[in-house]
Amino acid sequence: MTASTQPAFPQAALEWLAAASDGHPLPTPRVLLLGRSAAPLGAALTRTGADLVACDTSRAGVRALLNRAPRALPTVAAADHLPFAAMAFDVVHVHQSLHDLAEGALASIARVLAPHGHLAVSYTVRDDSVPWVRRLTALLRDVDPQAMAGAYGTESIDRLEGSTFFGEVEQRSHRLWVPISRVDLLGMVARRFPDLEQDRLSRLMADVGELYESSARVPEPLLLPYRVACWRARVDHSEFTSQLDAPTEGLRIRL
Repeated sequence: MTASTQPAFPQAALEWLAAASDGHPLPTPRVLLLGRSAAPLGAALTRTGADLVACDTSRAGVRALLNRAPRALPTVAAADHLPFAAMAFDVVHVHQSLHDLAEGALASIARVLAPHGHLAVSYTVRDDSVPWVRRLTALLRDVDPQAMAGAYGTESIDRLEGSTFFGEVEQRSHRLWVPISRVDLLGMVARRFPDLEQDRLSRLMADVGELYESSARVPEPLLLPYRVACWRARVDHSEFTSQLDAPTEGLRIRL
């Protein structure tokens, strides 16, 4: 279950993900936004002055990226067959989709990263430790034991940490609060159970409404708690069997 409107990506998280391995900002970094789910980072990265490339497997996905980063260079390509010159980027951003990348994607990403460049991975996950969220979970699981199970894909980080194409993997988390109104919370619950028989749905909606009223500080809305989990993985080119040559005149793309 997620909020109906997506908040801006936390600036502190973006700064940490985009920074060089020594923690300092990169001057005019060359950045690849990989996958349409990285769109929330686009606007903030545009403001940093980075040279951006927006890449997705479909034109629709590229358009979603360009909606947030209109000055980015659009490219339709798969992550495991990136059509860019070796060492073309300082940072590759993957948000909410590392687990969806095909076999061979990490090698492809490593090839296009410059020496000392890094892969920046992030996932926005719900924080279920807040009391009112635990109570909501209990109400929904009384109807469906699998409700709010929270399967986000973060287990794919194990694959990154075990990759020979990347060295040390650093991690950091940032808190994110998303306002949600009573109407929106009830709407989320109704969409979660479209086939629930009417009497039971009515009881559930009444319980959720009571939960909201007893938890919110009127007129302020409830705040859905999220955690933005971030990882930086520095590239390691030592596993490549052939020499990688860095581009000599800025960003080059093979078409």
